[in-house]
Amino acid sequence: METEITTKKELDHVFTVRDVSVSYGDFTAVKNVSMDMFKNNITAFIGPSGCGKSTLIRSFNRMNDLIPNAVVNGEINYQGINLYDEEVDPVQVRRRIGMVFQKPNPFPKSIRENITFGLKVNNMTDNLDERVEKALTQAALWDEVKNDLDKNALDLSGGQQQRLCIARTIAVEPDTILMDEPCSALDPVATKKIEDLMQILVKDFSILIVTHNMQQASRVSNYCAFFTTKATDDGRRTGELVEYSDTKTMFTNPSESLTEEYISGRFG
Repeated sequence: METEITTKKELDHVFTVRDVSVSYGDFTAVKNVSMDMFKNNITAFIGPSGCGKSTLIRSFNRMNDLIPNAVVNGEINYQGINLYDEEVDPVQVRRRIGMVFQKPNPFPKSIRENITFGLKVNNMTDNLDERVEKALTQAALWDEVKNDLDKNALDLSGGQQQRLCIARTIAVEPDTILMDEPCSALDPVATKKIEDLMQILVKDFSILIVTHNMQQASRVSNYCAFFTTKATDDGRRTGELVEYSDTKTMFTNPSESLTEEYISGRFG
């Protein structure tokens, strides 16, 4: 029998990460990460390019399984279940832990079909119209598209497309949303809408976000993890966790000088 990933309300932690390293072949992209992330909070991953932020966050819903030479070592517990236990179904993991990518990627279908696609795959076909409306409402998009649900999603603006992708993600009722630089392709107005939306969604979901934007991390997150790169013996660079704390502490009184240098813009 497959191990069920169930929501355990008595647990405060959404993820418990212990000594996690992710490698691609003989290259270690990020190593020895240990941290606890908390339910119904926004956790931001910050750090320079190449420090393993996206690699790590994709390990939280087993997206790295889709890369043939990727190997995840260590332990990632989600709601008290080891995500990499051989009895855990990665498809179920990805339903419970949704993903929003850097570039909006709506399907070349109608707005309605974008939402119903995942619902049908997951056999959640009861009350489809209600589910579509709920997801679009939660993503703060319903009022803008309710009269155009049969419109091609590719005709929406970039910001609307990204909110549609968020609606598509939450329609299948995950517990957690991973966001890999969800605003990097958006203008400031659309970015603010996504940031405001995150503050609403965190009441119902746990959120992890990768961002290069220090101001965004300080605005939206409750906790912040700073990663950097270190040279290896063969001249390549691997990502390491430098500091992890509540966001206010990190941005006002970081414990590591390297964190202060990065946040203040002295390197990046």
